[in-house]
Amino acid sequence: MTDQAAISQAIAPGYTFEGPALELGGLLADAVTLTGDHIKIPLAMLNRHGLVAGATGTGKTKTLQLLAEQLSASGVPVFAADIKGDLSGLSVAGESNPKIVERTSSIGQDWQAQGFPVEYFAIGGQGIGIPLRVTMSAFGPTLLSKVLGLNDTQESSLGLIFHYADKAGLPLLDLSDLRAVVNHLVSDEGKGDLKGLGGLSSATAGVILRELIAFESQGADAFFGEPEFDTSDFLRVTAEGKGLISLVELPNLQDRPAVFSTFLMWLLADLFHDLPEVGDIDKPKLVFFFDEAHLLFKDASKAFLEAIAQTVRLIRSKGVGVFFVTQAPTDVPSDVLAQLGSRVQHQLRAATPNDAKALKQTVNTYPTSAYDDLGKVITSLGIGEAIVTVMSERGAPTPVAWTRLRAPQSLMGTAQPEAMTAAVQASPLQAKYATAIDRESAREMLAKRLEQGAEQAQREAARPTSGPSKAAPKPRAKQEKGVVEQVVQSTVFRQAVRTAAREIVRGVFGTARRRR
Repeated sequence: MTDQAAISQAIAPGYTFEGPALELGGLLADAVTLTGDHIKIPLAMLNRHGLVAGATGTGKTKTLQLLAEQLSASGVPVFAADIKGDLSGLSVAGESNPKIVERTSSIGQDWQAQGFPVEYFAIGGQGIGIPLRVTMSAFGPTLLSKVLGLNDTQESSLGLIFHYADKAGLPLLDLSDLRAVVNHLVSDEGKGDLKGLGGLSSATAGVILRELIAFESQGADAFFGEPEFDTSDFLRVTAEGKGLISLVELPNLQDRPAVFSTFLMWLLADLFHDLPEVGDIDKPKLVFFFDEAHLLFKDASKAFLEAIAQTVRLIRSKGVGVFFVTQAPTDVPSDVLAQLGSRVQHQLRAATPNDAKALKQTVNTYPTSAYDDLGKVITSLGIGEAIVTVMSERGAPTPVAWTRLRAPQSLMGTAQPEAMTAAVQASPLQAKYATAIDRESAREMLAKRLEQGAEQAQREAARPTSGPSKAAPKPRAKQEKGVVEQVVQSTVFRQAVRTAAREIVRGVFGTARRRR
């Protein structure tokens, strides 16, 4: 039996905070002995980011639900990807049962069934929620290259294609627009457009086109288009002062994991671009939970990982906290892991040599522990228990605490589809995003340009070539005026004016927004 008093004396003072904090649970001296102390996370420190890790079935989703509830109650909006649909129960009051009563009474939790304000979203409208769409121009070449699995040379060529479209005033709204631009740049009519920029080889263009076709066959065409989602709509608070919880449904994740993880990275990068600097504030403007985080980092290039690390490092000063949710801390690159101030580690299993190595690496990343064998503790954690360390109000890591976590107050399960549908229909965002818009973009503009070129060639072919024309030339001033009028009235000119008025700005991921 562990010395309960010694554990309490070594750990509890580190979790005594002056400002508001989220309650995580009760401190355990060993597998059965609770000390009566409470483990918390300071609300002001949540923009220092965090990690929720653990093997499948150890309670990561319930921990995420617990954090989301308390953030919402504190007036902080929450974004989370709902991988399995379990988080939809946040909108419904929970149901008491003997196990919940036993658990909550053991840790001194005043449990009351309660639902929270939830907005449901679906990428590209593939699901019940409000559609989330992004234009191809805004998504950018770097994230798209990650999804398509392009090598460095192909990624560079894709960046050149986007650069050309930006400068030529050709809006890339969906996959068909991008394919049209690629085909144009390797055609006889378009090869000269990249003169001086290195050009685009037919082989590279062929690879990009093949990958785009495969991408579209996975249903990705539904992700791209207009109206483009404004990520500021995640930063909403209800009239009662509760933070809105935005849940994104991710159906069929196993079929296209990189698509979903990269789309979530675009949302985070877009927030980074749009939000102003706020420095250190009393509570975050948003907490972003990045579930299945290992999918984002798998097979990522060094440049891509550096961009992620930079985004995570800098978005803190914009009031956004990011929590990565994954199975093992080793799923997250060290440059990113080093920036995560709060860690909730559920059970890890050591069934294989690789598991044992990952466990040892995990233990080595924690501060000195009051427990004799932290590795043994991590492998013996029960469901709903975790090893916790957070960033204190003075910016130092707190002692490692074996914690029995609190029970969520909302439904620990899936909400009824009928209730979710009714919530979506009642949302003010439904009218804003539900109906797709198909305006003139690169595909139509290039087709029109090709048609005009063909008509011009026909007129020149029909023009008589025998001898000079006897007709008197038109006055030069009038002729010039006619040309100007034609140019000003042309679709290409109007689009160029719009492009100039709304300059495309690309950031660390090559993602873009049009600046007013």
